[in-house]
Amino acid sequence: MRSVLIDTNILIGALDPADRLHARALEGLRQATGELVTTWPVVTEAVHCLGRRGWRHQEALLKMIAEKALTLAPLTAEDAPRLKDLMEKYRDRPMDLADASLLRVAQRDGIETVVTLDRDFRVYRAAGIGALKMLPRP
Repeated sequence: MRSVLIDTNILIGALDPADRLHARALEGLRQATGELVTTWPVVTEAVHCLGRRGWRHQEALLKMIAEKALTLAPLTAEDAPRLKDLMEKYRDRPMDLADASLLRVAQRDGIETVVTLDRDFRVYRAAGIGALKMLPRP
């Protein structure tokens, strides 16, 4: 089964019906086929942002992980140099740790698709893959 990377804005938008990007985030998830994968930096960012909206949204995200609806790709000390390189390369955007972690996992694990509403992913390139396919499609 192919994997699809999930970005912070998709998690926030999908879990909060009041979010202005809710419908778009759900559409991106509907278009995704395969295992939904993210990273701890993405989860940390999403939980922080969702905290302003109430515990039930944070709880829903953590439940997705516990129930394996969302898989966490591991990051280890061996990934740190590449994360640093990516954040340095795209410092003009600037690239945050969450985005760097997704791009690193894409490179390392050969994942070619990201579900995101972040336009920076139009610029980012994964070594060996190039531009990631972005969902949702217009």
